[in-house]
Amino acid sequence: MIRVLLAEDQAMVRGALAALLGLEEDIAIVGEVARGDEVLAAAEVARPDVALLDIEMPGASGLDVAAELHARLPACRVIMLTTFGRPGYLRRAMESGVVGFLVKDAPAAQLAAAIRRAAKGERVVDPALAMSALSEGGNPLTERERDVLVAAAHGASIAEIAAALALSEGTVRNYLSVAIQKLGAHNRVEAARIAEAKGWL
Repeated sequence: MIRVLLAEDQAMVRGALAALLGLEEDIAIVGEVARGDEVLAAAEVARPDVALLDIEMPGASGLDVAAELHARLPACRVIMLTTFGRPGYLRRAMESGVVGFLVKDAPAAQLAAAIRRAAKGERVVDPALAMSALSEGGNPLTERERDVLVAAAHGASIAEIAAALALSEGTVRNYLSVAIQKLGAHNRVEAARIAEAKGWL
């Protein structure tokens, strides 16, 4: 029996996934959580073979949780589920030890098959997303440029970004300028939008 932990913030989606997977004779749902910051504690208790993590959850993103889950319970295989097939998300997920990456509109049979393959140690990635990630290339932004763009995306001023990140205003302007240039954007708002759409923030 493959033991599965399900982490999805939308109750209706989580319930539907649990019901569908519950119909499989060789899959058992051993835990369900609605927040990213509840995943690790639930996994420590349930000891799942596979964890299905939504990317965007309150408390912590699936991408952030995946790396820690992989470090704490290396035998637990992580599959990311997302509504957004962003190439940057796929790259970040694979760097975090994730073995599977599927979009939520995949058929239920495909999800069950992915769980079985992941439990055997295989990688399972949505083919269209894999091609998109390969053609997209890597994230051109440094970690600091990402931090500055994340703050800018929420409408913070240069002074607010500088204070939040303990940088000088001149340094913030430099990071923003480089990020805007790298992304071929006209301003910081557009740069943040481009980077977010590609899954780089």
